[in-house]
Amino acid sequence: QVQLVESGGGLVQAGDSLRLSCAASGRTVSSYGMGWFRQAPGKEREFVATTSWSGGSTTYSDFVKGRFTIPRNKAKNTVYLQMNSLKPEDTAVYYCAVDMNNKWGSPSVQDYDVWGQGTQVTVSS
Repeated sequence: QVQLVESGGGLVQAGDSLRLSCAASGRTVSSYGMGWFRQAPGKEREFVATTSWSGGSTTYSDFVKGRFTIPRNKAKNTVYLQMNSLKPEDTAVYYCAVDMNNKWGSPSVQDYDVWGQGTQVTVSS
């Protein structure tokens, strides 16, 4: 049974950077695609970024492309979300997830099997 724990959220100012971490335990996730999603109050959970099992293939939503990256460290069983040039509209709870049926990752919420509890990111203007 895989468990995911996110960390690294917080309150920052517009233009700052944050790095979120998602540590997996219970079993290795090195063979699976992983993703980051976010949910703002009153809104649907939305896709942010995904990475393949190797980290060699990544996909980003249009609103974070060029600002966020999704590196992963297979030895640490961890995936990160490096967020640069943060904007107030990036404020949300950020969730990581693993797709244990697909090694390439997916932008679809429905494809993911296991989710973390989320970490709050608040960007002030």
